[in-house]
Amino acid sequence: MNQIVWIARHANRLDFVYPDWFLTAEKRYDPPLSDDGVVQTQQLAKRLQAEKISHIFTSPFLRTVQTANAVAEVLDLPIKLETGLSEWLNSDWMTEAPETLSISELAALFPRIDPSYTPRFAAEYPETEVQVQQRSGETARYLATECYPQSILLVGHSTSVMGAAMGLVGEIAKTEVKAALCSLVKVVRQEQQWLLELKGDISHLTGMDILPNPGSIMV
Repeated sequence: MNQIVWIARHANRLDFVYPDWFLTAEKRYDPPLSDDGVVQTQQLAKRLQAEKISHIFTSPFLRTVQTANAVAEVLDLPIKLETGLSEWLNSDWMTEAPETLSISELAALFPRIDPSYTPRFAAEYPETEVQVQQRSGETARYLATECYPQSILLVGHSTSVMGAAMGLVGEIAKTEVKAALCSLVKVVRQEQQWLLELKGDISHLTGMDILPNPGSIMV
């Protein structure tokens, strides 16, 4: 059986629906999912229900953990928090390093989180677009080729999804992959070559409008 790396972007986030949330939030760079985003995660989970996924890795931001958790519930799998898949720590979007929930706080909310897993890669504020693509690409490549030869799911953000895909298939991902909200990228390993099969599929999202990427805020 060929190894498959699935790469998903988180679902819709609360501050995309209610921009004023950002003004009073305690952790303003770590919004939760919106109500329709929660529905999107359920549709994503249903889409992946029949796939032979063995491990789930996610960025530690709340919206990605919520997205990964929906899939983990359906597949009955633990969740591994991997900072290498984190949001682009862009100083143009963030005036300071983003504050997120601690591992223990996340584990209290999401019992499927595996507290024994140690992240392989760090995300350091601030960073350029090239740097986030490199670290997410290295993360995807390392997890898929060095540690976990089974089929895996990576849950990240727009830029880290792109970077993860680039880490496996190369520069072609820059023009081929479209990381819309709750979209799916599918990369298949055949012998020693990685092939891009899904480039940001959203066919599993039904009954709602798909929000485009806002151009001026983090994604």
